Amino acid sequence: MIDEKPDVAIITPADSSEEPEAETLADDYEAMKARTLPQLPDLEIEAEAHSTWHIENYRTLLKREHGPIFECGGHPWRILLFPYGNGVDHASFYLEQGFEDKPPDGWYACVQFTLVLWNRNDPSIHTHHTATHRFNAEEGDWGFTRFAEIRRLFAQQWEDRGKPMVENDAVNVTAYVRIYKDPTGVLWHNFNNYDSKKETGMVGLRNQGATCYLNSLLQSLYFTNAFRKAVYQIPTEYEADRTNSAWALQRLFYQLQSSESAVSTQELTQSFGWETKHIFEQQDVQELSRILMERMEERMKGTAAENALPRMFVGKMKTYISCINVDYESSRIEDFWDISLNISGNKCLADSFNDYIQVETMDGENKYFAEGFGLQDAKKGVIFESFPQVLHLQLKRFEYDLNRDAMMKINDRYEFPEVFDAAPYLSKDADISEPYLYHLHGVLVHSGDIAAGHYYAFLKPTKDGHFYKFDDDKVTRATMKEALDENFGGDYTNLTNGNAGLRNPYSRTLSTKRSMSAYMLVYIRQSRVDNILLEIAENDTPPHIARQLEEERLLNERKRKEREEQHLYLSCAVITDEHFKNYQGLDLAVWDSDPNSDSSPDFYRILRLSTIKEFCQRISQDKQLPSERLRLWVMVNRQNKTVRPDQPLLDPDMTIEEAYTKFGSRDKWFRLWVEVADKIEDGKAMWPDMQPQVSNNVPILVFLKYFDPETQSLRGVGHIYVKKHAKVSDMVPMICQIMGWSSGSLPTIALYEEIKHSMIEPMKPKMTLQQAEIQDGDIVCFQKVLSDQEVAVVQQAGNYANTKDFYDYLLNRVVVRFAPRFGDDQEEVDLALSRKMSYDQFSAKLGEHLKVDPTHIRFSTMNATTLKPKSIVRRNPNQTLYQILHPQFSSYNSHQRTDALFYEVMDMSLTELETKKNMRLTWVSDGLTKEETFELLVAKNGTIGDLITELKRKANLDDETSNEIRVYFVQGGKIQKELSPDLSVASVPEYYILFAERTPEDELNAKEGDSFIYAFHYDKEPNKVHGVPFKFLVIHGEAMKDTKQRLSRRTGIKGKQFENMKFVIMQKTMYSKPSYLNDDDVLSDLAGPDDLLALDHVNKSRTQSNKGDSIFIR
Repeated sequence: MIDEKPDVAIITPADSSEEPEAETLADDYEAMKARTLPQLPDLEIEAEAHSTWHIENYRTLLKREHGPIFECGGHPWRILLFPYGNGVDHASFYLEQGFEDKPPDGWYACVQFTLVLWNRNDPSIHTHHTATHRFNAEEGDWGFTRFAEIRRLFAQQWEDRGKPMVENDAVNVTAYVRIYKDPTGVLWHNFNNYDSKKETGMVGLRNQGATCYLNSLLQSLYFTNAFRKAVYQIPTEYEADRTNSAWALQRLFYQLQSSESAVSTQELTQSFGWETKHIFEQQDVQELSRILMERMEERMKGTAAENALPRMFVGKMKTYISCINVDYESSRIEDFWDISLNISGNKCLADSFNDYIQVETMDGENKYFAEGFGLQDAKKGVIFESFPQVLHLQLKRFEYDLNRDAMMKINDRYEFPEVFDAAPYLSKDADISEPYLYHLHGVLVHSGDIAAGHYYAFLKPTKDGHFYKFDDDKVTRATMKEALDENFGGDYTNLTNGNAGLRNPYSRTLSTKRSMSAYMLVYIRQSRVDNILLEIAENDTPPHIARQLEEERLLNERKRKEREEQHLYLSCAVITDEHFKNYQGLDLAVWDSDPNSDSSPDFYRILRLSTIKEFCQRISQDKQLPSERLRLWVMVNRQNKTVRPDQPLLDPDMTIEEAYTKFGSRDKWFRLWVEVADKIEDGKAMWPDMQPQVSNNVPILVFLKYFDPETQSLRGVGHIYVKKHAKVSDMVPMICQIMGWSSGSLPTIALYEEIKHSMIEPMKPKMTLQQAEIQDGDIVCFQKVLSDQEVAVVQQAGNYANTKDFYDYLLNRVVVRFAPRFGDDQEEVDLALSRKMSYDQFSAKLGEHLKVDPTHIRFSTMNATTLKPKSIVRRNPNQTLYQILHPQFSSYNSHQRTDALFYEVMDMSLTELETKKNMRLTWVSDGLTKEETFELLVAKNGTIGDLITELKRKANLDDETSNEIRVYFVQGGKIQKELSPDLSVASVPEYYILFAERTPEDELNAKEGDSFIYAFHYDKEPNKVHGVPFKFLVIHGEAMKDTKQRLSRRTGIKGKQFENMKFVIMQKTMYSKPSYLNDDDVLSDLAGPDDLLALDHVNKSRTQSNKGDSIFIR
């Protein structure tokens, strides 16, 4: 037979060059261990062992069985078996610690183990499972609930091998156990009940939401001990304020030193002025670090720590252009606080530094103009003159990708050494008498991608110590590999064939590249390590910080204890006649008033089982009165929503809880009034209502208030007892006696009953108290009756002449804060006003306080969110203060404060102001870098020229400047048109956004053939406009590279921000396609009359509406 395909080779297994893998038998323990228990890399083995359990009579086993105990690493072990499954239809096998009782305190073992189940008659039949686990007292067993299906164990044959796994009701199971040394103390730790302080001696920082980037930076600065010591030297004892970031940072650092648990950064972020939205925004760590350094340096001026930060963190670099053929060099030396290094295209730290100091040759068309030598070939570059003691290196992991038109994270492998020599990057003139060797102190890491991620840090707190990982509230020991190698980025090295990668825990996507990589490195100069990592002694910490925190700790501990014991105590609020006499208002007291007020009730926390007598003794100690003179009255909530004394507590042995349950109103406080007896006989108080009475003519407890029209005050004067059948007029002599009014010339007195807050009724003198329905605890108010002339004088002053009107004022009283609109020398004022007041009335009150003409005061509402002016209040005689603070339509009121107004004192009366038009204009100066907004008043029949005149006056401009001012209308971030000086302001709508600037000198000297173009700024997309638009001179025939120099001067933007800027010609239509300009292009040839010049660059503005683009510390 002829083979028709001789070119096809047939290879049998016998012909193969590779031998088939030999079958591993379960009783070949070393071979089985090598196959099923591969050694883990980078871990050191402490001990190994294996043990076989020969299981007999499988079907008769109990629900739970233990194998024989064996030893490994000095610890007892055994196999735990659930032969019929641990809640499943599979046999369950586990490895378990074998201590007879509980393990020793703190015991744990890091174990890699395999359990092999095999047929005792045929060891080629076997199955196994492998795991790693950290065994401890809480987790003493670990293994496999679904080890093998019970049905399959007893099947006639196991995986077509001719025999069952459990044969003759017997089977073997072998445990292979390998214990590893724990290099960090947290190998395979689940971190349940993990105590950072106990394990490492250090504590972490709690994450508020997205503040992990802040936490990693703060830990880095904290363990730069010299920085911590310098911060401690800032005097803050007399500036202990929540807005003082230096004080807050001192407190944070001290808590990191002394606390037993993770520390909150909330105080610090509040001192920065951050709101909730900033807490949930991840920010640029480099920018945050620089701003924090600036704020601390400002606070250190004039203190013992002055210049400490520059000495620690500031180096010097030289930017130069050096001619090749002539002896000429232009250079400038600048300070730097950190260095930003390119990662893209560089493999290691040395590559990035060589890239940073790379020399550019300027020749050909790019020759350098050297003064006195003309155009010359030259070398341009940067070189370092010195490096600081602490070197912060920012690795540019996040860069803009032109192809994707988005910021991207670079996860390429990038290596950095533990020891780094910076000398090769110094200029030849640098002082190298002291080596520039640097030791790695910190690695700040980002894990994730540009959209989602997490920050943490690896730091080496001591000179010869270990690295530790600071991951928010957890601090753990770290290996050198974890701190360095695993943060180089690049590809995973342990991926198996076909594996699509590992899942990023933050973006949930698969990637072959590591998502964790270093983005900031901290190196300390070897020769200065002892100075930087100096020991912080107890006397280095500010004593007032330690004292304040200890006081707060004790207070919190007391409050915690109070909360735990709250069920044993009752809160009581107590008032006396002294409180009543100091009180001005409705009813007898305000129960939740300012605790520092003399009229505020006294609050007690009383054991519920205390007696009335014991409570009186405690009050007597506070009031320095004999307890026998005191009697407690229960105060109750009446149906008319007043709170009045109802009845005295007569049983001294009754408990407080019984009294509260029987008589109280079920409020959060048990409210009581303390009556003080005037007379004591035989050691007993003589209470008027306890004396023998005739014909049920019992005395009634009445409280008295006095309204004084002269001082506009309504205050309590005490209490009296009046017989039930006495007439109302009988109270007058008692009142005169209390007031000290002479009996020879008694004034005419008017009496009113305060029935409830909105019901104040005059009392009829001839009626009895019973007829007037007066009962215990009622309030009677009195005043001297005024003549018509006296009434007129009081009312002319804007005051109230009778009790009823004053009560109405109290009922409608509101405290309004008036803040100066422009924050000048005028003061903030809090005034108590009636909500019924008209514009003119409350304006008169403010004018009286400020000592200005009230007709010149104008008000604006306040935005509740931004605390900025919202809208001007129109003067309307029929509108009340309440209507101004609470507009009728809630949709307009949603962001308006209801207790505050802005005010401004005008140069003219509001009547004259009505002839003016208010125009908002932004004055742009210093190129386009400085903006100042003015509210300008121009006659309604005036012109734009009049607006310029008013701007000159308001901004203090000289004549030369004001003669060259131009005004233009801006909409959507673009100039729409210039406004002619003769244009009537009446034709300018209120919604117009107006800008004004001085016409640049080059425009005044424009030549024939030159033209103008309107320019604006945007960030990546033309609809994302920002910045100040401007008019720009287009010089005929000028190349774009020269035009760019003029644009830099015109906008005031320089340096790298300008170098990264792109220039675009765009038509005025909304959806026009941008046309990018190159250095060789000529703008005058490409730009038409309907075109705009666009500057595409990152929006660096720090506007309130876009805080996400930048970080700030107030």
